[in-house]
Amino acid sequence: MLAALNQLRNIFGLGKREADTITLDVTSKVYRKRLAQAVTSGELEAFESKAAYLQNLCEELNFDPQKALEIHQAISFAVKLELTIGVLFKGNNQTEIYRQKLQQLVADGELSDEDMKALERLQVMLCVPKQTVEAAHADICGSLFEKVVKEAIACGIDGYDTETKNAVRKAAYGLRLTREVAMTIASKAVRKIFITYIQRARGAGSRTESAKELKKMIAFNSFVASQLVADIKGESSDTPPEETREEQIQQNEEEDEEWESLQSLRKVKPSRNNLRKEIQTEITLKDDLPERERTELYKTYLLFCLTGQVTKIPFGVQITTKKDDSEYVFLSQLGSILGLTDSEIVGVHQGLAEQAFRQQAEVILADGQITKAKMVQLNELQKNVGLPPQYAQNIIKSITTTKLAAALETAVGQGRLSIKEIRELKESSVDINTMISESLRENLFKKTLADIFSSGTGEFDEEEVYENIPKDLNINVEKAKKVVHELARSRLSNSLIQAVSLLRQRNHKALVYSLNDLLACDKAVPATPLSWEVPEELSDLFIVYLKSDPPPEKLSRLQYLLGISDSTAETLRAVKDRELPNGAGEEEFVF
Repeated sequence: MLAALNQLRNIFGLGKREADTITLDVTSKVYRKRLAQAVTSGELEAFESKAAYLQNLCEELNFDPQKALEIHQAISFAVKLELTIGVLFKGNNQTEIYRQKLQQLVADGELSDEDMKALERLQVMLCVPKQTVEAAHADICGSLFEKVVKEAIACGIDGYDTETKNAVRKAAYGLRLTREVAMTIASKAVRKIFITYIQRARGAGSRTESAKELKKMIAFNSFVASQLVADIKGESSDTPPEETREEQIQQNEEEDEEWESLQSLRKVKPSRNNLRKEIQTEITLKDDLPERERTELYKTYLLFCLTGQVTKIPFGVQITTKKDDSEYVFLSQLGSILGLTDSEIVGVHQGLAEQAFRQQAEVILADGQITKAKMVQLNELQKNVGLPPQYAQNIIKSITTTKLAAALETAVGQGRLSIKEIRELKESSVDINTMISESLRENLFKKTLADIFSSGTGEFDEEEVYENIPKDLNINVEKAKKVVHELARSRLSNSLIQAVSLLRQRNHKALVYSLNDLLACDKAVPATPLSWEVPEELSDLFIVYLKSDPPPEKLSRLQYLLGISDSTAETLRAVKDRELPNGAGEEEFVF
């Protein structure tokens, strides 16, 4: 048919614009007529998708959908006993027409079933999108409902009576708001009051005054907000769905161990289990305040529960009133208002318990040492505070580690720590690497070497010195060997000098020790024969050492180091029982 129309247009000599104008005029009239028939017959209203119906109509008439939209924007449908095509409302679109009708019907404060049906028919006729309808209801009806909510809240905890209750229920149902929209409006108003109480609590001069403001907020939530939510829902109490309740029970069971470990949490738990049966928990400050601020507010009231109310009387005296467990009921309700999860609440209680335990444990462990008596004290403290054992152990370890690190640094610096004690600490799972700096560990290695080279035994265990000790102190093996060689060379000559000095002092026992130290240094770094300006003194050293009955290998090595020949050694062995030239008798002095 379109091809035939084009041929006819050419025969008549019509231009394209003239032909399009005629086509638009005719199809517009037909579209209006077909639309009117669909409305009056109920066909459009019965069709599931109004947009699909109109789209099909446009395709059937080969009508531009944009032109169809312009027709809908220019036409309004009057709602009477029967629906007919109305007159043209210039300057208004379908959304404005719908809003005007809604305002007219809701003027008495509620919408009847007939009103809702009329609005539904108008929505269909004007092709008003569902989102637009919901927005109009939320705006117009929501404003009326918001006014009712604010009036109910303004009544306070003593003024929320039966009349107020009925007004809220009538508005919540009569204005035909969805529960979501109604709760959004109520939540905004209630949270604004909550924030006012929070601001007052922040500005209070003391913990007691802050707790009083928070308690007022808790009372407002219990007697006003909770009743408001129940009235909006048409329920007697805020009973959570079974699915939600099962999730809460499961979550509580998973955290039973934490609840039972802290005394303050044991007092809060019964209140939280019954919390949703008494007060509303949907309107919270979770999205209005950061987590840190919410936990600080909860902590403030928890400290109030633990310490009691402080009252000042004349002459600067303060009286503390102990609080009973009823305060913990308010504390659990405060946690709900602040939107804190069970894990966040447990964290606050544990934080305070850990703080109390740490403060007293610091005093008990002031010297960083753990004894049986101190562990008894700490276990008793842990039970009194109610802190779980694992947390108490972590705190004890932290304190002792810090204090032990300082003590070890001091002990190493003062030379009071041996390699034996280091190994005992490592066996006790003490991390030496973090406790003692590398420089101090190297100094401890040098001190250990000095002890070996001055022990007087003449022993030098290469595996112990070159491998085991560096490993225990976590120092570089090659660097350790270099230190050993340097110290052994310097100690070798010093040991000889010291031995001769002791010979002259006739301290033969110490002399033997000094010669053993010389042999130990020689084992670390094999030396060449030593020279001395008085060879006779070297022979005397050999005789004294010979009298100590040393092992043959040590005596042989000392003979080599002192540069004594075999023949001389045999002669000295033969005369070992004689007194030394400067020997054992009393020295005679000539005056």
